[in-house]
Amino acid sequence: MSIFLNERSKVIVQGMTGAEGTKHTTKMLAAGTNIVGGVNARKAGQTASIGGRDLTVYGTVEEAIKETGADVSVVFVPPRFAKDAVIEAIDAEIPLAVVITEGIPVHDSAYMWAHAVATGNKTRIIGPNCPGIISPGKSNAGIIPADITGPGRIGLVSKSGTLTYQMMYELREIGFSTAIGIGGDPIIGTTHIDALAAFQDDPDTDAIVMIGEIGGDAEERAADYIHNNLTKPVVGYVAGFTAPEGKTMGHAGAIVSGSSGTAQAKKQALEAAGVKVGKTPSETAALMKEIMKSLG
Repeated sequence: MSIFLNERSKVIVQGMTGAEGTKHTTKMLAAGTNIVGGVNARKAGQTASIGGRDLTVYGTVEEAIKETGADVSVVFVPPRFAKDAVIEAIDAEIPLAVVITEGIPVHDSAYMWAHAVATGNKTRIIGPNCPGIISPGKSNAGIIPADITGPGRIGLVSKSGTLTYQMMYELREIGFSTAIGIGGDPIIGTTHIDALAAFQDDPDTDAIVMIGEIGGDAEERAADYIHNNLTKPVVGYVAGFTAPEGKTMGHAGAIVSGSSGTAQAKKQALEAAGVKVGKTPSETAALMKEIMKSLG
């Protein structure tokens, strides 16, 4: 099992024929992802030879779904066109849209999210500004390097792309059911809580790593959810202990105002919910190794 993405997932790539789309489509194919086509209105009907495969380029997401049965779209569309691309995916009712694009204006992200809700939440959005999702050995939708780790029984949800990769590497000997990078923008689709709930329900996930960062209150809300709903062990890490107040750090959403959104406040909320929190990524990985050892 895995969450949101598995070996049966049929993936299309919006923006597949652009430079980034082509590069990462090649890598996703090499990871075993079942990519069934791309979408680019200007190149509809053409065939793109990528990663040793001839992939059809469709004019719309709706057409791609009709022709291929696609149920996942990975979006590599420049920021100014990204809103329209995601709205198109939502209107076509694709079950999962993984939005890699960074630099999407916040009001565009808000519009996309509101549109998904207004149309019945038929499309789960991951991102924007995220590395995507990987179920190792099964499928990879996004830009997460597929050779860091193998399949296993840890679930990972992270705001940070690079920390996702580091945690996967640190725990590579144990492996992951699914690793999901949700992105650090102020408005995102899938949240920590969404991923935690899915991991709780996944019989092949035994324990969960949650990586947060300064800014907002997502980690505090996740801590409350963990306390009330999770029976599986969770370890956490919060990036940004040394961040100065009032400065945006890394992601657009990583800004501290007063005591709100500080790493210390998030750490305390998580620990109060029974989550073991590491001071560094490596210490967090060590805590998870202890847990997995105790679970046998």
